[in-house]
Amino acid sequence: MATHAQRERLLLADLLERSGPDAPTLCEGWKTRDLAAHVVVRERRSDAAAGALIPQLAPRLDRVRGEFAAKPYPELIQLIRTGPPRLSPFSVKQLDEISNTVEFYVHTEDVRRAEPDWTPRVIDPVFGESLWKRLERGARLMGRRAPVGLVLRRPDGQTVVAHKGSPVVTVTGEPSELIMFALGRQTAAKVDVEGDELAVAKLYAAKLGM
Repeated sequence: MATHAQRERLLLADLLERSGPDAPTLCEGWKTRDLAAHVVVRERRSDAAAGALIPQLAPRLDRVRGEFAAKPYPELIQLIRTGPPRLSPFSVKQLDEISNTVEFYVHTEDVRRAEPDWTPRVIDPVFGESLWKRLERGARLMGRRAPVGLVLRRPDGQTVVAHKGSPVVTVTGEPSELIMFALGRQTAAKVDVEGDELAVAKLYAAKLGM
């Protein structure tokens, strides 16, 4: 049986293929070609991908990503679909599941939700629980730049504190939508928000995410 990461990988590859190289995404400044190059570089060029975390290496990351973006688009899609090379850490099934489930889900939604007529996906409960567990573990990192207190709450009442502070804004939604919100896609997430009007406005303007 395919893992969540493997399933989301194929969904992303299929969607990128259908959308073509010049479709919009939710990633500022990126079209689908740029997003595809990002995914490939992240898996296949760890020497450059470190630039996402280390500012001094960011120019190298931009250069390598640009080189991959210049490749034929079908080649990029095939590299995503076939997965990382054997020597990549992502080739280990368990690490792939931990590292790529949210990555591929969110990037699939980055393409889907950039279209004006998009509709929410039906998320099966098992996958929803998987996303919730990852949100629980990573919420404080995702919400570290929140300018106000941030509480993420499921419809069943389970909550996680993404950022301590005052005033507090509570965001309620399914795990799949809370993940989108916490990773900086606030305006594209289907959630209910409670809190002081100014605090909510500040939260929506903040750069949340990793």
